[in-house]
Amino acid sequence: MSWPNRFVGIPFAEFGRDRAGCDCWGLTCIIYREELGICLPDYLGYGSVEERGEIASLIEGAASSPLWIPVQGPALAFDVAVFRRGRLDTHLGTVIHHGIMIHMEGDDCAKVADYRQGRWKSRFNGHFRHVSRGVERPVQIISRSSR
Repeated sequence: MSWPNRFVGIPFAEFGRDRAGCDCWGLTCIIYREELGICLPDYLGYGSVEERGEIASLIEGAASSPLWIPVQGPALAFDVAVFRRGRLDTHLGTVIHHGIMIHMEGDDCAKVADYRQGRWKSRFNGHFRHVSRGVERPVQIISRSSR
């Protein structure tokens, strides 16, 4: 789990998009830029992190854009996990491996969390993969005896 360790502890900053501070989407932007060389849109079309309706609209728009593919199977590293707060999708994390994410924990700092249990389990609303990462397919192994 080496790459996530480089991001744990980044402080929260509303509208932040760099290591000096970021919100949940800003953290994903930093991770994608530093780990994958992908510059994501900043999606700064909201007035405050308290404006959950505005954030939900941005997430909905991004999810239906050609940049993101809904993931049907298990999540892979760098997929984005989307979560509800109340009735609206307003939070996300970057998947480390299926069920484990790094995200901004409230207004504190970036932390690792298991979203298969606890408060995140009931709030989970789907995974999305950046189009540049393609659709992962299982590797078919052919044994010598089946040739």
